[in-house]
Amino acid sequence: MEYVYAALLLHNSGKEITEDSVSAIIEAAGVDADKGKIKGLISALSDVNIDEAMTQAQPAYAPAPVAPQAPAAAPEAEKAGKEEKKKETKEEAEKSEGEGMEGLASLFG
Repeated sequence: MEYVYAALLLHNSGKEITEDSVSAIIEAAGVDADKGKIKGLISALSDVNIDEAMTQAQPAYAPAPVAPQAPAAAPEAEKAGKEEKKKETKEEAEKSEGEGMEGLASLFG
């Protein structure tokens, strides 16, 4: 991978990608340069337009897919749902109020 990085560094610097230049970058990074790998890289890159390849490359990460949202409920359905919730809330309040009174009655027994 470091050989490809060296080639990209040379390309972005506007320098010619040669065996000597790639070897110099690899050695400057403190790695023993493998002449066979460098020759293979130079040979492989001879038919590649690096700018075009970089624009067609996909990102290393894939954005998380967006979950489809449920269609919005019709306004009438929303109203009916709200009215039903109000009705349930009133019933619950009356029920808990009655239970509270029963509890008080047991205190005075």
